[in-house]
Amino acid sequence: MNLTLNRLNMKNKIFLSVIASLISSNAFSATVYYTNPDSTAATWVKNNAADSRTATIKNAIADKPMARWFTGTSQSTDDLTSKITSYTTAAKNASATPLLVAYNIPGRDCSGGASSGGAASATAYKKWIDNFIAGIGSRAAVVILEPDAIADADCLTSDKRDERFSLLTYAATAFSTKAPAAQVYIDAGNPAWLNAAKAGEYLNRAGVKKVKGFALNVSNFYTTAQNTTYGNNINSFLSSSYGFTKSFLIDTSRNGNGANPGDWCNPPGRKIGTVTQALTANIMAAWVKVPGNSDGASSPTADCHGGPAAGTFSPGLATKLINGN
Repeated sequence: MNLTLNRLNMKNKIFLSVIASLISSNAFSATVYYTNPDSTAATWVKNNAADSRTATIKNAIADKPMARWFTGTSQSTDDLTSKITSYTTAAKNASATPLLVAYNIPGRDCSGGASSGGAASATAYKKWIDNFIAGIGSRAAVVILEPDAIADADCLTSDKRDERFSLLTYAATAFSTKAPAAQVYIDAGNPAWLNAAKAGEYLNRAGVKKVKGFALNVSNFYTTAQNTTYGNNINSFLSSSYGFTKSFLIDTSRNGNGANPGDWCNPPGRKIGTVTQALTANIMAAWVKVPGNSDGASSPTADCHGGPAAGTFSPGLATKLINGN
């Protein structure tokens, strides 16, 4: 009898050990990510119930977890905290983790591109990011910090570049101390932008050691495999140069067919990719860009393939991404 009980206890211990190992290695993830009920895609679906494309867009895009972007122009500094508090609380009440993008670095997009803008000064940015962080507080969140800020840094003067890295480090430090449950990824561009060594150097200057990791491919189209190789190369540089590695997040919202190098503005033939989820213990797929949101309208310097103004949801673009044409 005692021998039988001992065997049963041993089997139970082995079973529990296996389960603990699976959990610790992130072999499966219990995280549920929040679906924004007011995304541009969801809003279009609500307002166009009779459109023949609505059901398809709802099922393929609007009902999927994706990031909500916060900028200095869409929310004033004074009410930013309350907006993010409301959003992250709604996610918590739904037992889900929200994805947020902080996009307000001074000199954003080199102050001349389709997404130019950002805070008016370093002081204004610090106030803005402090209010952003206060809105998250102790709640869980995934945050993509300042798309393009690192990859675009070389367009700045030396003094402004130093200021940018100082502001990113300020944000990374503030997140780590004031929003400890937030998983923050500092954006590092895409495989065709900076080489891995320079991306790693700039990430280190931006304080990536203080946060969860770095983000890749935001609003771009390179495959998950290409980004995984690039991310691993960045980590190899971080390890050899600074003695640490980091997790990374890949924007998979439009990378199902890979990139058409050089064609960044609503390029045809692209497709939505893997929905938001953990891919491995250290790599996450996430829809950062809202599929169907335009990259910009055509201009003398950009062929945007008939897209509307940047950030505007287009059911035509969304349908092409769903079908891959």
